[in-house]
Amino acid sequence: MELLNAFSLLIFLIAFQEQISCFSLSIPASPGYYQDGHFVIGGLFSLRVTARDNRIKFGFNDTMTIPEAVIVNLTKNYQHILAMVFAVEKINKDPNILFNMSLGFYLFNVDFSETKAMESSMALLSGESPPIPNYSCRPEKTDQLVAVIGGISTRISTQISRVLSLYNIPQISYAPFDRSLETKLQLQFSYQFPVHTAALYQGIIQLLLYFTWVWVGLVVPDDMRGELFIKEITEELNNHGICLAFAKKDPVFLSGGGVGWYQLVQSLILTRVVIVFGDTHDFLTLFFLIICCATFDNVWITTSDWYTTILPFKQNVIYTYFGGALSFSVHKDEILGFKDFQRSIQPRKYPHDIFIQNVWSILFECPHFYEHGVRKLSQCEQNGSLSTRSVNVWDMNTSPLSYKVHAAVYAIAQALHEELSLRVNGDSFDKDGLQAPLPWKLHPFLQKGQLGRNINGENAVNQEVSAIKLDIFNYQSLKSGTKTQVKVGEFVFESQSVQHLSLNDKLIYLGEHHSQIPSSVCSQSCLLGFRKTLVSWNLFCCYDCVPCPDGEITNETDMDQCFKCPEDQYPNKQRNQCLPKILAFLSHEDTVGAVLVSMAISLCVFSAMILGLFICYRDTPIVRANNRNLSYVLLVSLMLCFFCSLIFIGRPRTVTCVLRQMIFGVVFSVAVSAILAKTFIVVVAFKVIKPGSTLQMWIVTRLSNAIVSCGSIIQVCICAVWLGTYPPFPDVDMQSEYGLIILLCNEGSTLAFYCVLGYLGFLASLSLLIAFLARRLPDTFNEAKTITFSMLVFCSVWISFIPTYLSSTGKTMVAVEIISILASSAGLLGCMFLPKCYVILLRSGGHSRKKFFK
Repeated sequence: MELLNAFSLLIFLIAFQEQISCFSLSIPASPGYYQDGHFVIGGLFSLRVTARDNRIKFGFNDTMTIPEAVIVNLTKNYQHILAMVFAVEKINKDPNILFNMSLGFYLFNVDFSETKAMESSMALLSGESPPIPNYSCRPEKTDQLVAVIGGISTRISTQISRVLSLYNIPQISYAPFDRSLETKLQLQFSYQFPVHTAALYQGIIQLLLYFTWVWVGLVVPDDMRGELFIKEITEELNNHGICLAFAKKDPVFLSGGGVGWYQLVQSLILTRVVIVFGDTHDFLTLFFLIICCATFDNVWITTSDWYTTILPFKQNVIYTYFGGALSFSVHKDEILGFKDFQRSIQPRKYPHDIFIQNVWSILFECPHFYEHGVRKLSQCEQNGSLSTRSVNVWDMNTSPLSYKVHAAVYAIAQALHEELSLRVNGDSFDKDGLQAPLPWKLHPFLQKGQLGRNINGENAVNQEVSAIKLDIFNYQSLKSGTKTQVKVGEFVFESQSVQHLSLNDKLIYLGEHHSQIPSSVCSQSCLLGFRKTLVSWNLFCCYDCVPCPDGEITNETDMDQCFKCPEDQYPNKQRNQCLPKILAFLSHEDTVGAVLVSMAISLCVFSAMILGLFICYRDTPIVRANNRNLSYVLLVSLMLCFFCSLIFIGRPRTVTCVLRQMIFGVVFSVAVSAILAKTFIVVVAFKVIKPGSTLQMWIVTRLSNAIVSCGSIIQVCICAVWLGTYPPFPDVDMQSEYGLIILLCNEGSTLAFYCVLGYLGFLASLSLLIAFLARRLPDTFNEAKTITFSMLVFCSVWISFIPTYLSSTGKTMVAVEIISILASSAGLLGCMFLPKCYVILLRSGGHSRKKFFK
């Protein structure tokens, strides 16, 4: 269905393009509105657009009526004439401006026709309508044309200047400022009102940013002004992160074809917010398109007052489609007394005003008839006042173009004043024989002046303005039913770095289609936890949203990059917030910690019980065998081994970090050295010493004690070097485990740590080797076998410990080391002493020395 509608629209646009040639924007020449004066100012105004036929074919048999509101009766423009008449009357009442001489005017309606503009320009020069080229009907030494105000559009201003520049007559255009006109030679004597483009651009941008509208369209007139506007504002928009969805020129009636219309329609459908640069006359075709098709619900941002919104009575159709539009207008002070002047206007008061008859007929819905081609009122409110008309029909406030016209009159009067002042100062002033200055003599005064600085007659030129203020208006319907513009804010621009936007959100109404402020984006905002990835390198407003990688977050929407949390924090599962990490260490309250503490204490108690048993049976052969003192030393060292594992549990501190590895290394070296001494005694006792040799046994005993002492002292020296160079210290690990800050003991010198373990491994290996060589001793004495088995258990535990320790982190690493300590110590305790305890307790009657040495 949508494809069919689009195709039908395209057919309609093509048919409209073919039939539009029936229009004529020119009507037969009509007389102007003339008033005598010593100096005459010409005025060329566009009051209305007319059409011979307001029906065009749509397809083969159907026809469509162009809304009259678009092509006829732009009565609002009559205020431009009133602004000029009012300015002239004020100047004539002030004897100090023109030295008691007067201004006159000659006003023409050129509609929106370039042909009529040229025709009326020639009529101003000749003094007759229709004009007689190169012939002046004015008698010598009478009123003379000194300047012309005119041109509501650039094209019309250009045609007027082509005629006036031949005679060097100054022209002040109240059309939108067109920078391209400055480069045209034939327009060198045409003056334009300055436009503050920097303020306008920044005002639009700040408004878009205020509502977060970052995906907007742009429609401009099909002329050089439009080209420059696209070029300049696009750069500013890009600098502020705003993208252009499209930039289109308004297709004109007689060019562009159906394809241009169709592309514009498609662009308007796909984009919510549209910036329109230009005045009403630039977009009459766009108005027609929107009114006829009515397929859009755009938010319009205009750069000037669209006075088509002020339509004749019962003709406010524009509000249906442009309601809620926001417009920028240079702030203007009200012209003093202008509202009172408008209230006093009546047809009988200005009988020579040929335009007031038409305006009155429309505004007051008066019956009329034509006499010699001029509309005459038959019955009407001759005493009616414009102030009684609703804002829909007539707005008493000064329009921007009326403001310019009034200022232009004062600029010309100021130039005349300065030229006349030169004559007064030169004593060549003769009012009776005075002729108006030649028009080109005013150029130096107009060129040095700045148009429109003060519209109330006080130094109309040569004033500086420190800040530019733009008013922001909103087209809307009031509760009373009145259609009007409401001021909703203002933008003050001093420089690129000093600017201020103020808006009253409660007053803004964006049309019946928008109950709240709409969004205008190419892509929806990336939520927290996601980042943007561009779809295309040149469209930074169009992007996809991808989740942040592990360990990174975004805490704002539409972020380009994710970032990592501080080291003491970690990202939550949604990756949109950093949470404080939990301190983690193996504590006594943990289940694992509590179990290990219980095991360590139990094994320590069990070792103490075995030591007590050995002391109690110290005189038995089995206790005395292999040096009972070594057994005592081994049991005590194993008790200390079980006890030292408790130091590993709890919050790491400097003292505990230093003691845990030192005590572990020294105590284990004592235990393994004692086993090595026992192994030495076993081998020596059975291979070297004769039974009953007390001296030799004493020597062996002393040697075994030396082994224990030397083995321990070497480990003590290693630990001392470790402490003196790079000792262990408390540290934190924030990366190993998600969401945890692991408190641990940094071993300091890793080399020293592995030297301690390596030395223990050397002692254990030596004991294992010697015990293995003594495995074939008589079966009645099993000490060698138990030493061999205990050393196998010890070495197996610590060989398994190294890879497990290196692959674990946090509390697991500490638990692995504690388990290795307990397991290796328990293996030594069980393998070395449980068989002897069995013999002592269960076979106490048979342990005689003879039995063991049979």
